[in-house]
Amino acid sequence: MTIWAVVPAAGIGSRMQVSIPKQYLQLNGQTVLSLSLARLAALADVKRIMLVLSPDDTHWARHNPVRDPGRDKVLTCNGGDDRWQSVLNGLDALADLAGPDDWVLVHDAVRPCVRVDDMLRLLALARTECDGGLLALPVSDTLKRAGDGGCVAQTVDRTDLWAACTPQLFPFERLRQALRDASASGVTLTDEASAMEWAGLRPQLVPCHKDNIKITYAEDLQLAELILQAQVLETRSVADNEPFAYTGILE
Repeated sequence: MTIWAVVPAAGIGSRMQVSIPKQYLQLNGQTVLSLSLARLAALADVKRIMLVLSPDDTHWARHNPVRDPGRDKVLTCNGGDDRWQSVLNGLDALADLAGPDDWVLVHDAVRPCVRVDDMLRLLALARTECDGGLLALPVSDTLKRAGDGGCVAQTVDRTDLWAACTPQLFPFERLRQALRDASASGVTLTDEASAMEWAGLRPQLVPCHKDNIKITYAEDLQLAELILQAQVLETRSVADNEPFAYTGILE
C-alpha cells in the first residue's frame, strides 16, 4: 500500500487580517505549516508530501530544513486560485510517481493539531473496499439558519450532520478524475469529499478528536497553543504510565 499526501497551502488567509499567510504564523516557536507537515511526516506509510504553494510564495524557501521534521519527504508545486485547483495541481504533479492502486491523503495546511492515531484509523480504510473517507466530527451545537436582517429563520435539525475535517483519504486516480469532472461541470467544490460525492461515491466518516481545529481566525492560534501543550502533557503521561487529568480541551 502506497500513500501520498497533498497539502494545499496557496491561500492568503484573508480572514486572519495579517500581513503574511496564516500557514506561516508562529505557533509555539514553529510555523503552523511546519507543525501540520510534521504530523503527516510522522505517518510511516506516507511516501511523499506534495506541498502546493502560491507562485508568489516567498516564505517557504526561508524555512530552516533542520527545524522542519519530515522536510526530506516534501516536494512542492504551484497552486491555483481555488482549493480544488491547488489539490488537482498537486495530484497532477505526483501523477508520474503514483501507481493506479495508490491512495492520497489531502490535509489542510492549517490543521496542526490533528492526532496521529486519528490519521492511522483513517488510513486503515485503504485496506478495505470503501470509496475512501475523511476525518469528521458529529455536529453538537444547535444550528440556526439566518434570515433577513440577521434574524433566525429556522432551527436546523442536526441529526446525522457532521463537520468535515482533514485529512481526507481517497484512491489517487479516482480523486484526480472526480476533481476534473466536477470542475468541468461547474460544480462548487468545498472539499475533496464533495467531488467524490458528486461522482456518485460514498466516503466514510471517521470520527476524530475535537482538538483537530482549523486555524481560521486570530483567536484560533491561542487555542491551538493550548491544545499542543495539552497533547504534549498527555503523551508524557501515557509514556510514564500515569493518568492524564487534563479534561478541558481533549474531551
